[in-house]
Amino acid sequence: MYKYKGRLIYESHDDDGILEVIERDGVRSLHFGSFPRQSSMLLTDPDKLYLNYVRAMTSWMLFKPTLDDQALVIGLGGGSLTKHLLHHFPECRLKVIEYRESVVKIARSHFGLPLDPRLKVIIDDGAKYVRQRTESQSEQYSLMFIDAFDHEGMAPSISNHAFFDACKMLLKKDGMLVINLWGGVSNPLFQQVALWLGSTFDWRTLFLPVPDRGNIIGLAFNKEAPLHSMKDLRTRAIILEQLYQIEFITYLKEIVKHNSSVINNSIQK
Repeated sequence: MYKYKGRLIYESHDDDGILEVIERDGVRSLHFGSFPRQSSMLLTDPDKLYLNYVRAMTSWMLFKPTLDDQALVIGLGGGSLTKHLLHHFPECRLKVIEYRESVVKIARSHFGLPLDPRLKVIIDDGAKYVRQRTESQSEQYSLMFIDAFDHEGMAPSISNHAFFDACKMLLKKDGMLVINLWGGVSNPLFQQVALWLGSTFDWRTLFLPVPDRGNIIGLAFNKEAPLHSMKDLRTRAIILEQLYQIEFITYLKEIVKHNSSVINNSIQK
């Protein structure tokens, strides 16, 4: 059976709708009952980050040299970002919060999400999990990644100011938050989230539009996150691009281009 211009290899249903796995031209993708892909994997190179927006979420590496402690991931999808972190950062410990148990099963059965002692997957609402642990897990995470979408858009539970305030409380004082946003700079929801992030993180925020996509990656820095010189960032972008074959030089140029009003809060000229 063919669907979304590819071959349907798996389909299931849960209380939140349809889950489909499609293969096309050597790429396997997860869909939530609609054409947009929630996650994709290159079958000949499963560890490579295939989707442009997931690659852009690695832009945190420009500002943080490594991940050798704990990170919190809200939203699993096919597990591309989680697999990338496990593969490249052997000392990391990841906690992933995914609302749909069916998604976790598919990530393991069809997208190669490993059983790894460094990885703990929890079935829960990401926003509720964060809000309930502002005291018990205060200042616990060096990094937080948020990529929580359903077939209609950003999950409503994370679309409020209180959620981002709670995220900041879970981050270490020098921690970073990385979020995938959708809809473009003119989208009212993006503008609202950008205001919430700016207010929560004292305007130490940067945004990276993903070329030819509606995604925008937001980077938010906690109060003790260091400032980096532009010279050091350019050098790091060259090194990272050689190491990972990801477009870090372009990401840095786009960050500088699109954040002129706030860039001095996060980058030394």
